[in-house]
Amino acid sequence: MRKISLYIAASLDGYIARPTGDTSWLQDERYTIAGEDFGYNSFLKTIDTTLMGNHTYQDILGFEGPFPYQGKTNYVFSRSSHPDTEHVRFVQHEPVGFVQRLRQQTGPGIWLIGGSQLNTLFLNAKLIDEIILTCIPVILGDGIPLFAPGATETRLKLQESKSYQNGFVQLTYTPGA
Repeated sequence: MRKISLYIAASLDGYIARPTGDTSWLQDERYTIAGEDFGYNSFLKTIDTTLMGNHTYQDILGFEGPFPYQGKTNYVFSRSSHPDTEHVRFVQHEPVGFVQRLRQQTGPGIWLIGGSQLNTLFLNAKLIDEIILTCIPVILGDGIPLFAPGATETRLKLQESKSYQNGFVQLTYTPGA
């Protein structure tokens, strides 16, 4: 069975984006450490598939440069119909059943990119095998939470923690305490 990892960053108060979806606070130059990618490239080598909601996808399209997940199979969940693109396949039907079937296929890991509604849906369905959460030392005060209202209480077991000189703390959890 393929492992599904939620690899994500959040503010200290638990937001993954500002209320508008803006994530520019993650690119603050004060957080840059020369030669440090916080495990991102190593993580990318472990996956061949991404999952994201349409809002997250639209935010990613606003980034400068080419689509960042070229060479991966990218699924975008949307309630409305969209034509597939060169890099993305849109999924309109029920996400949990789709991902349960996807998980049964052979292959490397699957990255759940977000957003909060999809994170909550898959958490509640017990489809997240690992959470790699990088806590960013900023308090946004408001925004899009890591998990949407309705998330089921879930106990997690800390597998690893890393701290960085810029104040980032990266926590790796698996379900179950």
